[in-house]
Amino acid sequence: MRRHRTSPRGRVESLVVDSQVLKSNLLGDPTAREVHVYLPPGHEQPSGRGLPLLVDLVGYSGSGLSHTNWRNFGENVPERLDRLIAEGAMPPVVAAFPDCFTRLGGNQYINSVAVGRWEDFLIDEMLPAIEQRFDCGGPGRRGVFGKSSGGYGAIVHAMRRADTWAAVACHSGDMGFELMYWGNFPRTLQALARHGLSIERFVTAFEAANKDTPADVSVIEHFSMAATYDPDPEQFLGIRLPVDLETCEVLPERWANWQAWDPLSMVDQCAENLSRLKAVYLDCGDVDQCNLVYGARRFHRALSRLGVDHVYDEFPDNHTNIDYRMDRSLPLLAHALTRS
Repeated sequence: MRRHRTSPRGRVESLVVDSQVLKSNLLGDPTAREVHVYLPPGHEQPSGRGLPLLVDLVGYSGSGLSHTNWRNFGENVPERLDRLIAEGAMPPVVAAFPDCFTRLGGNQYINSVAVGRWEDFLIDEMLPAIEQRFDCGGPGRRGVFGKSSGGYGAIVHAMRRADTWAAVACHSGDMGFELMYWGNFPRTLQALARHGLSIERFVTAFEAANKDTPADVSVIEHFSMAATYDPDPEQFLGIRLPVDLETCEVLPERWANWQAWDPLSMVDQCAENLSRLKAVYLDCGDVDQCNLVYGARRFHRALSRLGVDHVYDEFPDNHTNIDYRMDRSLPLLAHALTRS
């Protein structure tokens, strides 16, 4: 049952992209990746002809496929798009929901020798497959959006690949790494101590357990970030933490590799790319429990200093259950992408 039953209903199709670039990942993750594609009401074959394409990058522990699932007491993203289009809030678009889940529970959507070449997958393999099949998108008509880790992936893609993306929305995206991560390293090391400070033993136990705990998932998330920002192919699954495992002292050369991927460290050198975009949208809750609002404020100030046209919204909420923010971002992206 849909929450808004009077809106004309689009459809969701599925395709599988058999990736070549992901074959080198050290996690042993599958390389054939399912992508759900939303097509708006009234667009029959050849489906999305001439429509802009939006790509949804989900947060850590999620998959794009979860955004097309049934939702209790709410809307999934295709239903949200149906409503926004029916209300006249936005023009029709095609939207893609790729499954980028990994053995370590998530994705930051950048290239890593450990986690996989996800930037290359999305741009060089997934986009051509979607655009060829559904006759949508193309230069100047592609937007990327996401929340949390997905917001991080969206804004980093926009900064690095303005040749591909023309608009971006970053909801509560990862930035300000020292505020995000440092408070969790002691808890990660305490959890590791129960496994002899062995990352391999921890992961093996986690994967064998009958159920996971939020605390253990938080540790796996830290491993995922390490394997993404600072992969070490000599270590188990490419994971090496940027701290001494006994004293929690920072290892400067390792932490520097993490910091290089912080959007706050990248923004100055990517200002020209950001200025080329048709729309840049950024938001964050003012009581975000991951401390992301402080990074968002800094990023907003940096964009203003650099003269990058953008929209920044700060709203009274935290990091959880904020899909309603898409009512603001998706129309903004869709209108920008329909302009010549």
